[in-house]
Amino acid sequence: METENIIRTDYSEVMQKSYIDYAMSVIVSRALPDVRDGLKPVQRRTLYDMYELGIRYDRPYRKCARIVGDTMGKYHPHGDSSIYDALVVMAQDFKKGQALVDGHGNFGSIEGDGAAAMRYTEARLEKITQDVYLADLDKNVVDFMPNFDETEKEPQVLPVRIPNLLVNGAEGIAVGMATSIPPHNLGEVVDAVKAFMKNQDITDKGLMRYLKGPDFPTGGIVVNQDELCKIYETGTGKIRIRGKVELEKGKNGRQSLVITEIPYTMVGANIGKFLNEVAGLVESKKTTDIVDISNQSSKEGIRIVLELRKGADVENLKNMLYKKTKLEDTFGVNMLAVADGRPETLSLRKIIEHHVEFQFDLATRKYQTLLDKELEKREVQEGLIKACDVIDLIIEILRGSKSQVQVKTCLVSGDTTGIHFKSKASEKKAKQLRFTERQATAILEMRLYKLIGLEVEALMKEHEATLKNISRYEDILENYNSMAKVIIDDLDRIKREYGKKRRTSIENAQEVVFEEKKIEEMEVVFLMDRFGYAKIMDKSVYERNKEAADGENKYVFTCMNTDKICVFTDTGKLHTIKVLDIPVKRLRDKGVPIDNLSHYNSQEERTVFVASMNQVKNSNLLFVTKQSMIKLVEGCEFDVAKRTIASTKLSTEDEVIFVGIADHSEFVVLQSENGFFLRFLTQETPFKKKSAIGVRGMRLGEGDAIQHAYLLESRREYTTQYKEKQVVLNRLKLSKRDTKGTKQRG
Repeated sequence: METENIIRTDYSEVMQKSYIDYAMSVIVSRALPDVRDGLKPVQRRTLYDMYELGIRYDRPYRKCARIVGDTMGKYHPHGDSSIYDALVVMAQDFKKGQALVDGHGNFGSIEGDGAAAMRYTEARLEKITQDVYLADLDKNVVDFMPNFDETEKEPQVLPVRIPNLLVNGAEGIAVGMATSIPPHNLGEVVDAVKAFMKNQDITDKGLMRYLKGPDFPTGGIVVNQDELCKIYETGTGKIRIRGKVELEKGKNGRQSLVITEIPYTMVGANIGKFLNEVAGLVESKKTTDIVDISNQSSKEGIRIVLELRKGADVENLKNMLYKKTKLEDTFGVNMLAVADGRPETLSLRKIIEHHVEFQFDLATRKYQTLLDKELEKREVQEGLIKACDVIDLIIEILRGSKSQVQVKTCLVSGDTTGIHFKSKASEKKAKQLRFTERQATAILEMRLYKLIGLEVEALMKEHEATLKNISRYEDILENYNSMAKVIIDDLDRIKREYGKKRRTSIENAQEVVFEEKKIEEMEVVFLMDRFGYAKIMDKSVYERNKEAADGENKYVFTCMNTDKICVFTDTGKLHTIKVLDIPVKRLRDKGVPIDNLSHYNSQEERTVFVASMNQVKNSNLLFVTKQSMIKLVEGCEFDVAKRTIASTKLSTEDEVIFVGIADHSEFVVLQSENGFFLRFLTQETPFKKKSAIGVRGMRLGEGDAIQHAYLLESRREYTTQYKEKQVVLNRLKLSKRDTKGTKQRG
């Protein structure tokens, strides 16, 4: 019976090791691209599977579901959505500098529409993918490894001839690290690689004479050219991109601003966000120059039209769009990739250095494979040529032998044992034969028609070609310059065939200066009804309709249009709303729900008190909760930039029932649900921070809770209804805080 070997170890050590293993697996085998082919494993496996399935550029499209299923079953044991998402992105020319998959069907749009389900869409390889990414896989140029269940072989890396990491860029989030590499122009990348091969001491700055900067598929303008050199030297930084805006003249002398190119970061849902941002500028009256917004984008390209009013300040409006919307944005660069099996942040020069090293490795393996094949051919051809000269003897050996083994032995070693010859001279010649094993096999497999004069001549020419190839391949393998020339010639061919004009322009633009028009400060009236609908009214309009306005609204007060409105809720939150964000309405117009103007949620909280920030910050506020916790807070504590903050701290299941300005009040009255009333001096309430719970106001009986709180001034008389009885609050017995109060009979 085997004895168990129990290894005791700290739980923290097990967790640490397991997490590190998981993190490295995500980093190396899922989220980050390899510097050699610039592909993540899912992309590499999908392209290789399409190559294996024979879905070439000149063959019919195949269903994406077939490609995804085959990739998942053979090479990538993860979810089908991750494979399909990778396939879709490789087909989207607005996301990739160079699309690698030719998609047929709905593969999504630049505006963020998703691709159709994989059962509807079809795909095949692009010509460049087949020609530049997958060529020579049959020439032993890369190592193959077993797949996850060891039933198939897959390439560790694809033999990509261009620095795909630069051409197509990369995005990926791993564990504790992320990569973000912008796409570049294929022609410029090729020129940079050639420059490095000709001068390996070239600096990043020197390389940037050829590779000017990123070339985004959406065009746009990179506006911080001077910062690019540092970004490419360090592998990290921020690229500032602007959309391209043109001025067009329309009918009736009206002008339009037309956005024809967008920042790369705007691709997808951000186009919709941009349109909303522009609409927001119009609604909030930050600009009155825009009359209409229309998105006329199509398959031909981006076209967002902003129709302007006559006499609009075009330059100021452009600057506003750059400053206030996504029309100018930053692309964060972090050139992180897997190099030599580990993640590394790479400079431009380092990426090209790794690529060139990889190209020399590919070329060495390719031409060594080709040389080996040519040497085999030469061996066979020399044997056949030699055999043609002694063909009569070989026929005599064949006719006099009893088996194929006898013939082969004779051809290889000259052993004539058991073979019948017509003459001693023939036997003597046969003993001198010394063909190689490969030559002997070729002679035995040779057909008789090969002895025709023209065929022999063709064999001689073929032999000459083989010798030339051997000489060429040996020269390439032995001389650095010869191999470099082959690689450079190949790069030139790729550039000629697949190069495109640069789409993104690069310049040093001045920082956008936009001065917001100063708002004319004026007094307005804020109104909010009991349903939480708020509006602003001109003061003169309010004064003409004062009685009706006061009767229909719960909160009515004057404030400045530059002020904020403070909304205190029972959950202990304070929501602030800029007065400028609240629409100006007429008396009979319905207001806007405060839910739409702030983070207020009418389903989960209730308004307790509303006032202007100007009033709040210059006052002291009394807080009273259901469980009878009270405190005074200096109003300046609530004057913060955040739109929502905690206005007080609450115990479990407690809620705020009263907030009020206590500056001119001498007394506080607390009323409980069971009919107890307690009147005490306001000065007995201590000042606390907004983050404090407070002190006890009334000593409550079991099951009782505070229902109302009142602040009283000594000169005025206050009454309230309790059951059917009028209670004069000023005449209640004056007691101390934290006592029981007096019970009122109904």
